[in-house]
Amino acid sequence: MSLIDRYIARQFLTNVVLLFVILFSFIVVIDVSLNIDQFLEMAKRLGAQAGEQDPGTIRKSVLSILLIADLWWPKLLQLYNFLLGMIMVGAMGFTFSQMSKNREFIALMAAGIGLHRIIKPIIIVALGLTALQAINQEFIIPKIAPLLVRGHEDAGDHRLSVDSVPLTLDGQGRIFRAAAFDANTNTLEGLYILERDENGHTSRSITAESATYHDGGWNLVNGIAQLRSQSSISQELPIDRIESSLDPNELRINRYESYSQALSFAQAREMLNRETLKDPDKRARYERIALGRFSMMISGILTLIIAAPFYATREPKNMVIQSIRCAPIAIITLIAGVIGATAAIPGLPATVGVFIPVMILSVVAVAQFSALKT
Repeated sequence: MSLIDRYIARQFLTNVVLLFVILFSFIVVIDVSLNIDQFLEMAKRLGAQAGEQDPGTIRKSVLSILLIADLWWPKLLQLYNFLLGMIMVGAMGFTFSQMSKNREFIALMAAGIGLHRIIKPIIIVALGLTALQAINQEFIIPKIAPLLVRGHEDAGDHRLSVDSVPLTLDGQGRIFRAAAFDANTNTLEGLYILERDENGHTSRSITAESATYHDGGWNLVNGIAQLRSQSSISQELPIDRIESSLDPNELRINRYESYSQALSFAQAREMLNRETLKDPDKRARYERIALGRFSMMISGILTLIIAAPFYATREPKNMVIQSIRCAPIAIITLIAGVIGATAAIPGLPATVGVFIPVMILSVVAVAQFSALKT
């Protein structure tokens, strides 16, 4: 990279970091101000568990800060993925506004450097930040997924709570119910399963004291199967395993809606490759989870290109007015990328539907970039 490229890239990256720090601080401070009493109460309770009857003010403050940090550091990593597109557009706006104010665009064009060339280092840094987003999504977020679904009352606790499983369908039409599901050990307790025939009538019931998921199915402890008909119930037969597409990840998703955003591409593809997953709606859902993130990443880069001509101008302009013009377009394109990657489009397979926003934004980005006057 040339000197001017390094200069623009450094300014852009600095603005990205500053915007993230400001926005993250703003979010955390608001949350803490609304829930400070709860954090202090939890700090007092932790002090009592450590044998301190009445922790002092300093001790409670330190424990509260540790609880806040424990709750928020995984959430901030996830927020990085959600906010990167918007942050990059804002950072580019600040970078080009500073350059326009200092008449640097005029000097560069006088030296024979066009505005198209000035956008190059912005795109290079944006690609690097997007690659970091992909690494974060694929390797870090899945490992800390249990920490992302915690509430304030769970700060300091790294284990998911144990809860019952209501009536739940798997991909083969079976109905699952369990007295308890331990998401930390992938274990069901008090399992009850109903299998149905093509007419919807119960054909077999299965009960088990517990079940653990392994390699595409549930290994049952003291499993008992009963064949059923409308008139009678046959004798009980032991059963050790049942193949099912309903796995711990899907149970977590059903229980914590935000958990689906923590699945890696490999995890989503693993679910799709299971022969037991026959429900077309669930297959489409996992396809959108697997491919939608790449659509959103590409949409973020395209939004940056679409927004660039508002700030990279031949003559100095009022950047406040330019930002007002740019904001609705940037917001609409970012939202379109998110909606297109997560919502089903009637009549289109999920593998095509998630990239519809990318196709549309690509045309707009080429038109915007080609129309840039330099």
